[in-house]
Amino acid sequence: MKKLAITFSLLLAGCASTPASPDWQGNAYSALDSFTSTYLKGNTRSAEADFARARADISSTGRADLVARAELVRCAVRVASLEFDDCAGYQPFAADAGKAERSYAAYLTARWQDVDAALLPPQHRAMVGSSATSVSTIDDPLARLIAAGALLQAGRLSPADTISATESASAQGWRRPLLAWLGVQLRSAQEAGDSEGVTRLQRRINLISASL
Repeated sequence: MKKLAITFSLLLAGCASTPASPDWQGNAYSALDSFTSTYLKGNTRSAEADFARARADISSTGRADLVARAELVRCAVRVASLEFDDCAGYQPFAADAGKAERSYAAYLTARWQDVDAALLPPQHRAMVGSSATSVSTIDDPLARLIAAGALLQAGRLSPADTISATESASAQGWRRPLLAWLGVQLRSAQEAGDSEGVTRLQRRINLISASL
């Protein structure tokens, strides 16, 4: 399974090919992959350290556009966990980002009027437009969560997609997004007056919280 839903090719796109990849590329890939895993599991301190290592390796190139792409990786993982901050880490580098990255940032921050679907990572293209489909059609679980988070921000998320996102996080054992998506379901159950559903969802939340 690919842990980076937008894939590391986003980060390395445009880099000159060489017979042997420079150390910073492998180091940055490893750090970003570790960041993604630890963040989704709910280990904030380790995740922040991993991302700092990735940023340091990428910054050694002097390429602001590559830093922008790395920041979009972080933003996407946060969106999957329903932590919306307008991709704050990406914003200082937005001017150096390419068209594809700007479109992806717009997708992640619910500015869909600025999204060019053709420039989005393939798994997200079907989410945009009048014929948008369910997130359950996305094979990669992290990409599915990212799409669900983007749809939620844009006010386009269906109840079925909420369940799909929740169970995707559950199947992977990703505590952070699972708690967030269970919270969405809990609020819906409360608003609907579904006391049985509220009790069941709260039991799940308590079980996960106790393991943190």
